[in-house]
Amino acid sequence: MSRVTATYEIETAFPLAQAAATMAGEQSTGTFVRVPGETDELREAHAARVEQLVELGDVAEPSLPGAGTPKNWDGKRRRARVVLSWPISNFGLSLPNLLATINGNLSELKAFSGLRLIDVTLPPEFLTRYQGPQFGVAGTRELAGVYDRPIIGTIIKPSVGLSPQATAEQVRVLVEAGVDFIKDDELQADGPHCPFGERVSAVMRVINDHAERTGKKVMFAANLTGEIDEMLARHDHVLANGGTCVMASMNSIGLPAMKVLRAHSQLPIHGHRNGWGMLGRSPAIGMSYIAFQKLWRLAGIDHTHVNGIDNKFCESNESVIASARECLTPMFPAPHPGCEIMPVFSSGQSAKQAAPTFAALGSVDCMFAAGGGIMAHPGGPAAGVRALQQAWQAAVAGVPVEQAANDAPELKAALGAFGG
Repeated sequence: MSRVTATYEIETAFPLAQAAATMAGEQSTGTFVRVPGETDELREAHAARVEQLVELGDVAEPSLPGAGTPKNWDGKRRRARVVLSWPISNFGLSLPNLLATINGNLSELKAFSGLRLIDVTLPPEFLTRYQGPQFGVAGTRELAGVYDRPIIGTIIKPSVGLSPQATAEQVRVLVEAGVDFIKDDELQADGPHCPFGERVSAVMRVINDHAERTGKKVMFAANLTGEIDEMLARHDHVLANGGTCVMASMNSIGLPAMKVLRAHSQLPIHGHRNGWGMLGRSPAIGMSYIAFQKLWRLAGIDHTHVNGIDNKFCESNESVIASARECLTPMFPAPHPGCEIMPVFSSGQSAKQAAPTFAALGSVDCMFAAGGGIMAHPGGPAAGVRALQQAWQAAVAGVPVEQAANDAPELKAALGAFGG
């Protein structure tokens, strides 16, 4: 029978084998004592297995409060990597119930002063119930009309406060500047000062007019986050107005709602990860983005944010690139769909990050989103877009950015404005 595997990093004062067994029992057949009905046959069929246990070293102090110690404690707290597995018959082909299994009560167990989900591997049977991304990298590129380079994007700012007409005017500036992709801020959905329907209609009039004049249709990710019926109606409004993308806040709507949206959608779904910091910031608790994004890829998103190199947030460059690479790595072996999606680099990005991003990722299959890096360019937004394109051209060609800037005035100005 197919099994799900999950990898954790733990911290505990208990003997490691005992701690791992506690995890397996808590999240499958067992509790703190053997109970009637927990037969050997039942345990053989349904108990979680400890597939791997690797000690990683000692820690001086507990990372989380409330952890206990065993009798006859030797005074040491140890870190370890633990791999558990479960038969899919325990929870069925259900992402919500899978999540309850791999990330349920574990973090509350007194035996642990640290417990973090690092990765999860799912069997292809999940593809019989979940559709995965509809457009992914290739479909997004086709709709955006951008090939062989990153999709250059930006975001509407101020995040809230603009009217539908003011939003459309900002979009007009951006599409005339040559940007490929624009998104709503996650804070802007359907407030009374900027109703979703009015905003999308106003924005798409600008985008459609620009497309008729130039042949380039800019992708606009309209934030339709809301109740399920609202999201489906908002999707239909975007589609009717000629839009080519919708956006949803993943943590806000949940996996079942994303599954419903994916089944209904005729457009790429831009999955915004706001709120992930609560899950991912601490090294002692929560889950890595490697694990997190796999669940959402299967549920049906086509793009997702991964932060950016030298970003304004707390995430390390190593974590950012690991997440981006994972988005482009197949979840399932051929001939099954790999469910690859487009990683979106954002957060304080400008022309100076193009070369290190390409060097680390090794691919141009990404969105590269810049706000100030476009709008605050000394030559204006069009020069900001051109500078990003020039920076990526140089990065792919292997030309140092300072050298490329000698023949690219927009790039030269961007390096001067944004730190060289």
